[in-house]
Amino acid sequence: MEFQLHPKLNNLLCLFIITLSFAHAQATTFGYCADVNYAVKVSGVEITPDPVVRARPVTFKISAASGEAIYGGKWEITVSYFGFVVHKEIHDFCEQVSCPVATGSFVVANTQKLPAFAPPGTYTVEMTLKNVKNKPLTCITFNLKIGLGSFLSNI
Repeated sequence: MEFQLHPKLNNLLCLFIITLSFAHAQATTFGYCADVNYAVKVSGVEITPDPVVRARPVTFKISAASGEAIYGGKWEITVSYFGFVVHKEIHDFCEQVSCPVATGSFVVANTQKLPAFAPPGTYTVEMTLKNVKNKPLTCITFNLKIGLGSFLSNI
């Protein structure tokens, strides 16, 4: 005996699954660190999953465009919780994208696992891209939320 869904129920199930997948990868509101005309313009920040779950992988995807080629540099990332810096890291930009990055649009994605002891709440992330001469090409800030539900996920 084969089990089959009614066609309308099947369509509803597909719609639910598609909606659920978008709920875990939403665009994040961001702002620039200063009122500066940066060479790199960020068009979007996506955090997956959102909210983040402690001790599980999280992917940050930054969509941007540059008015000039980028031959190298670094990403400086600072994470604050209630105004206190709790994490700082530096990444070689060319390890995350293929350098040189031509003039135009590009995407940088980074996946990492957050610590299991991170308390739930809202964190502020500041990401600064600097060129090989240490000149800021862009600087953005956005909030990262670790949900309450994730606090119990590791028990």
